[in-house]
Amino acid sequence: MRLAIFAVLTLALFADIAEVALGNALGAVFQAPPRRMTQTELSLFLAAIFAGGAVGAPVFGRLGDRAGRRLSLQAALLFVAIGSLGAAASQSPSTLIGFRFLSGLGIGACPPLIAAYLADVMPPRRRGTMIFLCAGLAFIGAPAIIFLMRATSPTWLEIEGWRWALGSGAILAALAAALLALLPESPRWLAAAGRHAEAEAALRRFGRSGARCVMPLQPAPDAPAPATEPDPSRGQPRPMLFLCSVYALAPWATIGFPLMSGAVMVEKGFSIADSVVAAGLIMIGPILGNLLVAPVIDRIERRVCLIAVACAMALMGLAFAMAEDFAVLIGIGIAFAFCSAVYASVLGVYAAEIVPTQTRASVTSLAWGLGRLVSVFVPLAFFALLSKLGVWGMFGPIALALGLSAILIAAAGPRGRSRLAVA
Repeated sequence: MRLAIFAVLTLALFADIAEVALGNALGAVFQAPPRRMTQTELSLFLAAIFAGGAVGAPVFGRLGDRAGRRLSLQAALLFVAIGSLGAAASQSPSTLIGFRFLSGLGIGACPPLIAAYLADVMPPRRRGTMIFLCAGLAFIGAPAIIFLMRATSPTWLEIEGWRWALGSGAILAALAAALLALLPESPRWLAAAGRHAEAEAALRRFGRSGARCVMPLQPAPDAPAPATEPDPSRGQPRPMLFLCSVYALAPWATIGFPLMSGAVMVEKGFSIADSVVAAGLIMIGPILGNLLVAPVIDRIERRVCLIAVACAMALMGLAFAMAEDFAVLIGIGIAFAFCSAVYASVLGVYAAEIVPTQTRASVTSLAWGLGRLVSVFVPLAFFALLSKLGVWGMFGPIALALGLSAILIAAAGPRGRSRLAVA
């Protein structure tokens, strides 16, 4: 049963990541005839999905704690499907922007809900590994959807390639939502919600091994907590404030670098064709990062990993700013994207572990949504800095954000739950 949950959630995240990557590709499509947008329309189009995520993530996250992980994720995926299908059929920029915002409502909610669901049901010793594998396989959705759009462009069966790509994303999201109906709700969430009979029924679908993941939620009334599994938030600041702060800093590096890498290459004097090739090759990094680190991630303390990766990204960002050779830039870019994916995935696992079951979906989704909101302003700020101050004007803030993140995690971060049951 865990394998089935893993497969369906990977499909859901695949559709989510494909939709985000498609937005970046469509930004290039709509800069040229016959679908050329004005600068204002293009800015609104690129921002719509992030703005939708900022609104949708906390709403669906709260639903995930009130009605269950599975139902909330199904609802989010249906918003993605309807929004993508509507965007594929759009005939005007305003309609397209509106439907992309609708898709964003669901897209912003999917990653934290998937992390919460997996944290609930996966064995503690393999929780990080399974979440990393899910992310690594799902990141294949980015090049897959772009290659599909390229293969069907300019038209196939008299339908434009970008419409085929959006329609395919809608089908994937709808399929994932339908398959979720065949899976059990999180037994841990059911038990935390007081629905013990349903929790027992769900456990029977997992088999004997599943019982161990829910038993800690049902201690004897006066039983002390196990000494080996302390409360991760005891004596620490509220997880919500801490996570919101970390997620607000993250997009300046994890979103800013991949979005701006092509523009930086152009600023360094490379052709647009070379810059596009560079941006495509850099996207290999997230796939490699998640898949290669997955086998060892549960052996590393979460805070140590986050701090080390943040410092490594800061140094690589500065190295990218200094480099001039094409091959060197590609190598540094792939390494930065590798570390960026590891940072984002570890942060997702860490967030799901330090928040109790009763509020896991809502708190992590709120923090994620804040990150989506910040993401709206990242390209606007970086384009302005790049044009006025050059490459260093952009990579300075990236290094600063990563440095502040490392200090915040070291000073205020609760201890992670590597290889331990979540609360």
